[in-house]
Amino acid sequence: MNRVGYGAMRLTGNGMLGNSDGTSIDREHAVRLLHRAFEQGVNHLDTAAFYFSPIRSANELINRALATWPGRDEIVVTTKVWPGRDAAGEWYWGRPDQLRGQVEENLRQLGRDHLDVVNLRRNFADSIAEHFGVLADLREAGLIRHLGISNVKPKHVAEAQAIAPVVCVQNSYSLDWRRADESGMVDLCRDQGIAFVPYFAVAGLRREAAVTEEQDARVLTVARAHGVTPAQVRLAWTLHRGPHVLAIPGTTSLAHLDENIAAGALHLSVEDLALLGQA
Repeated sequence: MNRVGYGAMRLTGNGMLGNSDGTSIDREHAVRLLHRAFEQGVNHLDTAAFYFSPIRSANELINRALATWPGRDEIVVTTKVWPGRDAAGEWYWGRPDQLRGQVEENLRQLGRDHLDVVNLRRNFADSIAEHFGVLADLREAGLIRHLGISNVKPKHVAEAQAIAPVVCVQNSYSLDWRRADESGMVDLCRDQGIAFVPYFAVAGLRREAAVTEEQDARVLTVARAHGVTPAQVRLAWTLHRGPHVLAIPGTTSLAHLDENIAAGALHLSVEDLALLGQA
């Protein structure tokens, strides 16, 4: 598995902020973008049925790109459920009995008979057992191959593992947002052989907001020393936490895509990490 994947959130506009006011990427450009990612070794994508705009969805774009890619069977597509959006774009949190419908909607949009990985994206519920149990049943039924969890605490990993194997944890994590270190989640995943897949690794505290000029002097210093971009430094810092850590940066720019993938080979020195504040 290439440690740098691709996050599809921005393909349809403003991502989680409500895609209806965003601008969707041109369909043919999206296919070129995804094919370029595949050409450079990207073999895992992060998406969701609720990534859509009034004119298209991220899943539809991924479906089209994979349909014309010779090595499509080697690409792992990870999606997520629990949050959802209705046809009008209104958000809701799915009840356990609605999860099968969310899974089937992902299957329909992606044109598949099974989903490679499904992350259960937690809201603020104390327990995820009932929802995760539904996904475990769908896994047993063959609709899902592997299960992950997202936006969770260490106790939720134990809760889920008691029901079915967890292959990945997807939490917010970045140079500026290190709660996954404070809670021990990054190390817990390492110790249990679970992939840790942070989101907002580049955006940090800006989350879904548009990329702005880098303000962190530490990041700028390291970027200048290596002749790379601040975003590449942020991605490399995230990946340094261990081989079990993956990255899913998203972009609609071919140039930024190339930079994101290249960040996987950027080695930060002991001095760089000390300056950035090594976890």
